[in-house]
Amino acid sequence: MAKHNKRPRRPRAQSESQKFNGLNDPALLEFIRSGQTGAQVRDRKALSNMALLRCVSLISEVMGMLPLNLIERGANKQNAENHAAYHLLKYQPNSYQTAYVFKRQMQLLVLLYGNAYAKILRGVGGKVLALHPIHPNQVQVEQDDDFSIKYTVTSKKGNVVVFKDNEILHLRDISEDGIVGISRVKLAAKALGIAFDAENAAENLFKNGILAGGALSTPNKLSDNAYNRLLDSMTQRHKGVENNGDFMILEEGLKAEKWANSANEAQHLEQRNHQIEEIARLFGVPRPLLMMDDTSWGSGISQLGSFFHKYSLLPIFTMWEQALQIALLSPQEQRELGFKFNADAILRGSTEEQAAYFSKALGSGGAKGWLTQNEVREKTDFPRIDDPEADKLPQQNAKFRQPEKENSDVSH
Repeated sequence: MAKHNKRPRRPRAQSESQKFNGLNDPALLEFIRSGQTGAQVRDRKALSNMALLRCVSLISEVMGMLPLNLIERGANKQNAENHAAYHLLKYQPNSYQTAYVFKRQMQLLVLLYGNAYAKILRGVGGKVLALHPIHPNQVQVEQDDDFSIKYTVTSKKGNVVVFKDNEILHLRDISEDGIVGISRVKLAAKALGIAFDAENAAENLFKNGILAGGALSTPNKLSDNAYNRLLDSMTQRHKGVENNGDFMILEEGLKAEKWANSANEAQHLEQRNHQIEEIARLFGVPRPLLMMDDTSWGSGISQLGSFFHKYSLLPIFTMWEQALQIALLSPQEQRELGFKFNADAILRGSTEEQAAYFSKALGSGGAKGWLTQNEVREKTDFPRIDDPEADKLPQQNAKFRQPEKENSDVSH
């Protein structure tokens, strides 16, 4: 049988950044039909989109802000302050970064590239001494036949070093093979490309479009004197916000016509808002947190924070906690210790809601209290009280009066 060789398709050239003259530009329509929607989206260029920048900065800054504790398992659940990893992630993971900067950078890399890496520097006895972030573009991950993972790191000077899996802290975003995370920016390249095209169209509109508010028309030709008086009146008497609402005197049959926003302009704004929603959906950030929702949330802002915590941040917390668990703790330590983010700063409501919560926690209103006075003071950043009673639960402080025994010898 004869083999039918298909003629190879010539790749189409695509410019780095293509501009269109509005949403009805035939070039834009052909661009969409051909499947080449969106300019090439690269890492730093993606951050120039304000919606994407807001999403990744919000998540990264929240992760950097929240305290990350190493807690002893069991009934006490105390902080393992004597462990080296506790101080690294609580205060300073290396000589040039704070804990906030380190966590923010690592989370930003996860959101943009799908992966974040840090070299684990160990001392005598395997003690963790420092964590040094490595840019994902410098790392190549491979899994050997024995299922072990190795990391090939190319330094900025071109030196190549291979590390074992216990020498690298690896944070992964959504992944097909469980080894390497997938970049959300690359997955959403078309949606981001359309967003950039919409911004280019808006730029062309303000740069080359006619933005006049209206027109003055007449069936006759204006004389030079009438034209000069009209121009002088427009520039000196009716220009600026201080002359808002003034009436104009028109000569020689002039009629004023105010231009309203066209349907194309409304469609353009709708398209840009839609792309903002697409980016918010990509990162799981609620619309109001992108400063684009017209709804006034008022007291519902605490519910919004709870929604963001439950559906956006909890999976990220779990990713961090479990990755740190296997990277920084020995098998024996993993049974005794665990990493945990403290999300109180996000879930904390208004002062009235906090007062109601802490009142019940201290046993008011018939509730069975579960916090001591000093625990409440620590959560609200007040100093501890040097009183043994302040470290007891409400039930331990309560003095129950025994009911008086009824006198059975009452004479009738």
